[in-house]
Amino acid sequence: MHSITELQAIVKRTFEEETFSFEPTGLYDPISYTLGAGGKRIRPLMVLLGCDLFNGELSQARPALLATELFHNFTLLHDDIMDQAPLRRGRETVFKKWNTSIAILSGDTMFAMACEHLSTLPQEVLPEALALFTQTARRVCEGQQYDVDFETRQNVSIREYLEMIRMKTAVLLGCSLKLGALIARAPAAEAEKAWAFGENIGMAFQLQDDLLDIFGNEKKFGKETGGDIIAGKKTFLLLKAYELASPEEKAELDSCFSHASIPANEKIARVRRVYDALNIRQITQSEIGIHYSRALELCTSIRADETGKNLLKTFADEMLKRDF
Repeated sequence: MHSITELQAIVKRTFEEETFSFEPTGLYDPISYTLGAGGKRIRPLMVLLGCDLFNGELSQARPALLATELFHNFTLLHDDIMDQAPLRRGRETVFKKWNTSIAILSGDTMFAMACEHLSTLPQEVLPEALALFTQTARRVCEGQQYDVDFETRQNVSIREYLEMIRMKTAVLLGCSLKLGALIARAPAAEAEKAWAFGENIGMAFQLQDDLLDIFGNEKKFGKETGGDIIAGKKTFLLLKAYELASPEEKAELDSCFSHASIPANEKIARVRRVYDALNIRQITQSEIGIHYSRALELCTSIRADETGKNLLKTFADEMLKRDF
């Protein structure tokens, strides 16, 4: 059994050893730039955690480790275009540094590279792993489409929003942990529990991401705050605010989101004031806690070494320790 620090070192070493510099450079330089930004590399770490939890051979997890991170970054390149986000991890986004066409094509290439790496898994686990990965990729795209649809829909429910973030974000975390479990040849029922643990942690992570977008420290968060308000995104925070708001507060929110002429800083400040009046930050933190508690219950039920399960709990705690 390895410590989280040891597993992180394996992830770091893997990406240092792997080259992403190929010809044509116009296609691959943005990929090297993106992966060179580092980040927490949560998904590849989850692959290793899932494999180690069931005493698997970590070297066999390398293809899945690379595949999950390449796929995740592919989605970010396209997501940044759709959101017109200028910053990612404290640096210019690819479409800002290069252009939109290059960001699309480099992202597509990262998806292809992810599948290429995954195809080198041991033959006895490849069919199930590939099915899981491609089904997850499809769900992520479906979740992204719902996210886009919600921008123009007036009647989005909190239930619909939670289902959207489950597909867009949480399923890839569940997939990463389950891929590791499959590589370790874990029993099907235990691999499924690992998947559900990852999914619930993913839900908590995305809700916290929504919270940080409004209340986070820009330098520590790595991107501009208030982006969801400017984009008119129907996040858990906004939907809950409309659910709880008085007629006057609803009118204020309507005004902020219906008048394009309001300066960005003013719009963000006005919406935040409504959120503060309705305790939206605390309510969102409670929702995060619900998913976190479910994840811990699932972790307890997994039939595996207690040391490994404690590592999963530690990982969950560390993952949700992000600064405001």
